Amino acid sequence: MHIGIDVGGTNTDAVLMQGRTPLAGVKQSTSADVTSGIVSALAALAQEHSFEGDQIEAVMIGTTHFINALIEARRLAPTAAVRLGLPATRALPPLVDWPQTLLEAIDGHSYLAHGGYEFDGRPIAPLDPEELRGIAAQIAASGARSVGVSSVFSPVNHDLEVEAGRILAEELGDGVAISLSHEIGRIGLLERENATIINAALRELAAEIVDGLAAAVRAQGIEAPIFLSQNDGTLMDEAFVRAYPVATFASGPTNSMRGAALTSGLSTCAVVDIGGTTTDIGLLVGGFPRESAGEVTVAGVRTNFRMPDVLSIGIGGGSLVDPVTGEVGPASVGYRLTTEALVFGGSTLTATDVAVAAGRAQVGDPAAVAHLDPEFVTRVLGRIADRVAEAVDQMRTSADPIAIVAVGGGSILLPDELPMFGAVNRPGNYAVANAIGASIAQVGGEIDKVYAVTPGERGALIAAVRAEAVDKAIAAGAVPGSVEIIDFDEVPIPYLPGNASRIRVKAVGDLMEAQR
Repeated sequence: MHIGIDVGGTNTDAVLMQGRTPLAGVKQSTSADVTSGIVSALAALAQEHSFEGDQIEAVMIGTTHFINALIEARRLAPTAAVRLGLPATRALPPLVDWPQTLLEAIDGHSYLAHGGYEFDGRPIAPLDPEELRGIAAQIAASGARSVGVSSVFSPVNHDLEVEAGRILAEELGDGVAISLSHEIGRIGLLERENATIINAALRELAAEIVDGLAAAVRAQGIEAPIFLSQNDGTLMDEAFVRAYPVATFASGPTNSMRGAALTSGLSTCAVVDIGGTTTDIGLLVGGFPRESAGEVTVAGVRTNFRMPDVLSIGIGGGSLVDPVTGEVGPASVGYRLTTEALVFGGSTLTATDVAVAAGRAQVGDPAAVAHLDPEFVTRVLGRIADRVAEAVDQMRTSADPIAIVAVGGGSILLPDELPMFGAVNRPGNYAVANAIGASIAQVGGEIDKVYAVTPGERGALIAAVRAEAVDKAIAAGAVPGSVEIIDFDEVPIPYLPGNASRIRVKAVGDLMEAQR
C-alpha cells in the first residue's frame, strides 16, 4: 500500500491506495503550521482503514508550502543573483522586473560577470575566475545565504554555469546554497533567471519543510520513502525537493487533474477542481495536464519553468456570499470553514451554506440555513454555474464538445448539468481526487534545448533527444520498460542561423518498486 496526501489552503486530504485502487480517503482542515494537519489526516486515515507503518511502501505529498511563502513574501532567504553575460545584457540586469515587496523580502543583490553562449554554443566571452571571486566576496559581505546563477543560453551549453557555480561554492562555503538556471528554467534569459532566483530564495525553507513533513510521517510509524509531487504530474525525492523547491509550484491542480483522470477513466477532458478557496480549471490531454505555452507570472514575477495551464477563479466552498447581491467570492473563510460557516454554528454566509440550503450537500446543521430565500439560493448557485462554464469555455481551444469532470470537496456547488457543456461527471472519491493524483504520480525526464538541425540528419537528432529524455527518466528512478514519451514539440527558430529549432521532449515512467 501507499499513501497520497495533498495540502490545500483549506483542507488536507489523504488517501490510502493499493496499487491504483483507493482503500480509504479522508479530509481534514489544513492547520496554520500545515504539518500538524498532515499528522491529523494520517491518524484519521488509519481509523478509516487500519494499517501498520511497515505496510506502507511510499508516501507521496503535494504541498502549497512554497508557493504560499513566495506569494506572502515571508520565510525567504537573503539571495544574490549572478548572471554570466558580459559584455552583453547590461541593459536589463537581474531582478529588474521584480515587485518591491519581494525584493525587500529576499534582500536581493544582483551581479553581472563575463561569460554566456550564443544559441549555437559559441561563447560570448570567456569566464573570468578572479571576477567571480570578487563577486563572491561582495556576496559574503551582503549576508546572502543563497545564490542563483544564470548564463545566456545555458540550456544549450551549461559548462560555464557549472564552472561558475563551482567557483562561487568554493569561495562561499557549504553554508550558501547555489542554484543553476539550466537545471530549472527553459529558453528565455530573464524568465529562467527569475525562476532560478525564486528557487534560491526558497532553499532554506525547503530544508525546513522537508524535515517537518518527514517528522509528521515518521510520527505515524511509517518509515517508507517520502516523495513530493511536481507541477508536471511526476515525483521527486526529498533530496531533489531540497535543491529544487520551485518545482512544487501548482502541484495541487496537477494532482487533482491526474486524480480525475484515474477516477473518471477519461484521459482527455476538462477538469473543474473546486476547493475551499478557489476553482481551478485545466484540460487533460492524454492523461496529463496541458502545460502553459508561454511565460507564467508567479507573485508578480515572470518565469518560464514548466507549469500546468490552469485558470483559477475565486469560488470555493468557503467563499463568502453577499447576502444582498448574491455575489460569491473571491474572499473566503478558508480552513476556518468548519467554525465560521452558518451550518457549523458560525455567523458567516458561505457558498457551502447555500449548497446545503439547496439540498446539494448533507453537512453541518441544515436548520441553520432554513431561513435562506429559495429564490436567492437558486440565483447564487446559478451564478456559480455560469462563472464556471465561462471559465471552462475560456480554457478550451476548439468548439468541439468536451467532457466535464468535477472534483474536490467544493464540487457540490455545481449542478448536474453545466450551461453550454451538459452533464457533469463526478467520479468516485471525487472529494479526494487531489490526494489520489499525488499517489499515482510517475517519474519524469525532460529535455528542452535549441539545436542546429543539419540537413538530412533531423531524424537521427530527434531520436537522440528522445532517447536522452528516456534515460533522464530512468536515472530519476523510473522502471525502464514503463517509460514512454508523452510530449514532443519542435519549433523552428527562423531568426537564428543554422536551421535552429527548439526541441522539447518529456518522458514519464512508473516509480521503481525498489524505491518504494
